[in-house]
Amino acid sequence: MKLIFPTPDEQDHNAPPLNPLPVSVIVLALVIFGVELALTAGGAGLVGGPSATGWRLQAIERFGFYEPLWSWMVDNRLVRWDYMLRFLTFPFIHGTFTHALFVLVFLLAMGKLVGEVLADWAVLVIFFGASILGALAYGLAWETRVMLFGGYPGAYGLIGAFTFILWAGLAGRATGLQAFTLIGFLMGIQLIFGLFYGARLDWVADLAGFVGGFGLAFLVSPGGWQAILRKLRTR
Repeated sequence: MKLIFPTPDEQDHNAPPLNPLPVSVIVLALVIFGVELALTAGGAGLVGGPSATGWRLQAIERFGFYEPLWSWMVDNRLVRWDYMLRFLTFPFIHGTFTHALFVLVFLLAMGKLVGEVLADWAVLVIFFGASILGALAYGLAWETRVMLFGGYPGAYGLIGAFTFILWAGLAGRATGLQAFTLIGFLMGIQLIFGLFYGARLDWVADLAGFVGGFGLAFLVSPGGWQAILRKLRTR
């Protein structure tokens, strides 16, 4: 096999060593990191005085998704916009610094991969759309007073979008069922942790976020419908 390497004249010397992150991913990451930095600093007593130690709990109570508030709107057929706003704010509040760190890792890694194929606005639609669908699934599945917070449903939405990109061959390679390996692995890890440490209710939101991200990627991707038709014709 003959390997052909580009000559010095053919190389793009102005190209960055690493592909830059999409602007949408940078904005989401900065908001998550900024909120977490403030909450961590307040909890450590570095800013805000003694009252700052309760900032995290107050933020979760004020901005987290709370199923009883959702049920109240459904039962009374009324919309309160301060309740509805929680669908958009809960992904930016985390329980610990480690919680936020893992979400950021997923966001940066998957957001970069998805952003290389889809537009910036599409990445935002997938993240927030998956977060909203995750919260809806959480509210429909459980009657609970346990708050839903954190960016995992949105991050799983990006995983779902990347799975669609691989499955549909939008990245230049179609891997079929192998595209679902990542979500299968992550769900397996959650199952193992649930067996040892007790099942968490938010797995429903994560799974719904993945499904939502997969479906939204079909809607916002260029040539998504054509890719589906190609997949069906090859069967």
